Amino acid sequence: MSDVRNPLLEQIQARFGDAILSVREALGQYTVEVAADRVLEVAKALRDEQAFRFQQLIDLCGVDYLSYGQDEWETDAVTDEGFSRGVLGAGAGRFSWADRPRPAGIPNRFAAVVQLLSIDHNMRLRLRYFAADDSLPVVPSVVDIWGAANWFEREAFDLFGIVFEGHPDLRRILTDYGFIGHPFRKDFPLIGNVEVRYDPDKGRVIYEPVSIEPRVGVPRVIRGDSRYLQAHNEAAGKS
Repeated sequence: MSDVRNPLLEQIQARFGDAILSVREALGQYTVEVAADRVLEVAKALRDEQAFRFQQLIDLCGVDYLSYGQDEWETDAVTDEGFSRGVLGAGAGRFSWADRPRPAGIPNRFAAVVQLLSIDHNMRLRLRYFAADDSLPVVPSVVDIWGAANWFEREAFDLFGIVFEGHPDLRRILTDYGFIGHPFRKDFPLIGNVEVRYDPDKGRVIYEPVSIEPRVGVPRVIRGDSRYLQAHNEAAGKS
């Protein structure tokens, strides 16, 4: 539990006790991590109780923490041969959650994040709650508390595969009805799983396995800045 000093956050910690797993402040924004099985209890109180009055849901999204904290670009030194993106095999999609390079203290892979606004208190709050199962991420739906969450939760389901239990109409909202997979998962293939074309003989659109090979473009970067040239010369042992 963080020791962030803010009267409203202290009230939240006192009111919900062990339902609040942590409170963090970054860039002037407060993030409250809630136990997934207590989300509905906490959310309803945050909306209704006079001390909080977070009546407005601004946004809801999914997050995939696979490779969180891992930077695939090597940019610590000057190069005239291009950066190493996609070359070292250390980027998302080339390792599993269990074998990710930098765990960074994240307990589970998938989370839902809710942005709330209290007009009464002129306060914004970020709620985050993790799905317990990485293979089938399921979290409670908050549609019955904030109706605006409806399409946001459908989007998170479509793009991340997060199932919002209790949602009245959980189906895809951005991808095609026959789409396979969830595009924003970091292990989703860049070329996709299937391609679509119109078959004049069958007189309809058909789905087929993709016909292109995966490829990674590595840009060649040459900088003429004297600062980088000096670093390059020093690394090469030149005067």
